[in-house]
This record gives sequence, C-alpha cells and structure tokens, in this order.
Amino acid sequence: MLKVTNLRKEFDTVVAVDGVSLEVQRGEVFGLLGPNGAGKTTTIRTVLNIIKPDLGSIEFDGKPFSVETWNVIGYLPEERGLYRKSKIINTILYFAALKGLKAQEAKPKALRWLDRFGLTSRANDKVEDLSKGNQQKVQLISALLHNPQLLILDEPFAGLDPVNQIILKDVLMELRQQNIAIIFSTHQMEQVEKMCDNICLINKGKPVLYGALRAIKQQYGKNSIHLEFDGDGSFLKTMPGVRRADVYQNYAEVELVDPAKSAALLKHFDGKLSLRKFEIVEPSLNSIFLDVVGPPPETKPDPESEKPAARKSGTKPLDSRLKRSLFSLALISIVALVLVVANAQKEDPDWSIPAVLVAAIAISAFNYFKLKKKIDAEQTSSSREERP
Repeated sequence: MLKVTNLRKEFDTVVAVDGVSLEVQRGEVFGLLGPNGAGKTTTIRTVLNIIKPDLGSIEFDGKPFSVETWNVIGYLPEERGLYRKSKIINTILYFAALKGLKAQEAKPKALRWLDRFGLTSRANDKVEDLSKGNQQKVQLISALLHNPQLLILDEPFAGLDPVNQIILKDVLMELRQQNIAIIFSTHQMEQVEKMCDNICLINKGKPVLYGALRAIKQQYGKNSIHLEFDGDGSFLKTMPGVRRADVYQNYAEVELVDPAKSAALLKHFDGKLSLRKFEIVEPSLNSIFLDVVGPPPETKPDPESEKPAARKSGTKPLDSRLKRSLFSLALISIVALVLVVANAQKEDPDWSIPAVLVAAIAISAFNYFKLKKKIDAEQTSSSREERP
C-alpha cells in the first residue's frame, strides 16, 4: 500500500532523514523506531506530505500523494492537536467533517468509540477538563473515526495507563484484522515485540535495521540469558564472558560473548543471588536496539563546573553587605566632590556643608574597612570548617 523510496529531508545544515526506504502492506503493523532525534517524526510528516522531501518518492497504491489520499489516512501526532475549549463530541465531529463525514454519520460512530474508551459520560465536557490519557483517547478516536486504510500513530501509548494500553492494543489488532495498514512509532519496545510484523530502525536520519521482526531476532542469535532472582545483580555487568547486562530490580537480560559458555555463569551466582529463573532466549528488541544504536552516552560532571566561581577566577565574590557599604561611600564622595567644585566657583564660598560630607566620607570609609575585616574573618572560619 505505502512505498517510500530513498527519502531525504534536510533543514539548513542538519540532515533529518537520509535515504529511508520502507514498504507497508495492508493488514500489517509496522514499527518505526529510533532514539530521540533520529528522524522518525520528520519521516512521518514527510510521508504525510506535511513537509516536502528534498529527494525520494512516496506512493500510495502505486500513485503519488494527492488530495484524495488525505481521506484514506488517519494520523495521531505525538503532540496534542485538540481544541482545548471545545466540547469532546464537537471536536471529534469537526475532525470527522474534515475527512468528509457528515454529522449524522459521524455522531453514532463517535458515541460508540467514546463508549469503547469509557468516555460516554464526558462527551459534552471540554477537552481541557480531561487528563492527558483521556485526551490521547479523544485524539485517537479522531484519527480512526473515518475508517482509514492507513493509520499512522506517533507515540500512541503516551499518557495511557496499563488498562488503556491493553484497550488500545486490542483496537489496533482489530483494525489489523480489517486489513488496515498501521504504522506506529514508540519507545515502548515491548509493545513493538507484541504487535509488529516488520520494523525500521532509524538512527541519525539513516535506516540501520529493516525487515521482519522475527528474522531480525533470529539474526542476532540466542546469546541472551533471561534471569529472575532475589538479591543485588549489579555485579552481572562486570562478569567475565558478559558483553552487556541490562540489570533491573530482580530481573536482568545478559548478553554473552560466547553462548556456549552460558552454564559457566551459574558458578558465579553462588552466594550472591537466589536464582528463580535462568533461560536462554532470543535477545529482546530492547537489547537489539541498544546493540545497534548503542547505549546513551554517560554524562560525567565537569570538575571545573563544580568549583565555585570565585575559585575559578582566583578572587572572592564581593559580599552583598560590602556592596551596599561601598555604594554608600561612593555616593557620598560624588556629592561632596560636586559641592566642592560648585563652592570653589563662588565669590564667598560656604564650606560648612562640604566639611560635613567629608566627615561622612571618613566615617563611611571606616565602617567599610571594619565590615570587610569582619567578613574576611567569617569566610576564613567557614573555609576551615569545610576542610576534611
């Protein structure tokens, strides 16, 4: 149904999508995967003709994108696209009208879907009164109400609790049985493993893994061990013969350098773990994802950034009390200078006021240096207490 060939999209100096090709057939659930910023959403928007590609072709049933194509596609964007002040039922009917459905046809369908997602009683509430998860349901209903032939979902499980994730999964499986093509992008690898026939993994705009999910898992071999245990499994990451270990609370997936030596691991568990399950399995999609894309880079703190600014420059920051005292001294000095200059130009100058100001300058200067001495003593005492 959908065929994308050598898709490329560049923004200024950033190549967001570079050479992506894929095919999606009717009755297929296709997973579009990749880390944040990989180019998934740009690919989806280009396929939908929201943005134009720089290179490549996009065909629906062998034909290029046209105005009529919009009415056979349902799209759930990652960002919310609902009118917050509008009533829920009115929002759904509005989007249905954009797809060519009349109100008398769309309303019964909308009410059935609202009932399916447990929102019938809230049909006349405003969108802004719904939780994030319920807004996601409304947006999903708007995407599929017109019975699309191709349904594209960008992070469809976002905001949904486990119960509603199951409802959504059941809905998607029903749509698949109706011969609808489904593309969805998600970070939830377990959902992809349960639902997808084929996947395309994109990294830095380029496709790095493509094909049938079952074949891809077999390609990576049975070099993973699924462990369930009681105890602290953090030592698994540094064990000999372990390429990588994803360790969680009471659960781990361990990838071995040599699968034939899996039994040798057991001797290292004695006294460290209470083992409940030890099973050689195909690597999970999450494990393959990390193997292909690589783990996220470790962020190490910059030693210089942890030092106080005063130590970097070699000078101590000026205390706020000293700032106020210094400002007062400077202000009185300026006023005194102006009066002295003005008096000097008179035939019969009056030096009484300047004399008072000079006295005030002397007092302010005395107080400034007295305060500075006190603050220096406080800082010295504090630094001594901080030393180990």
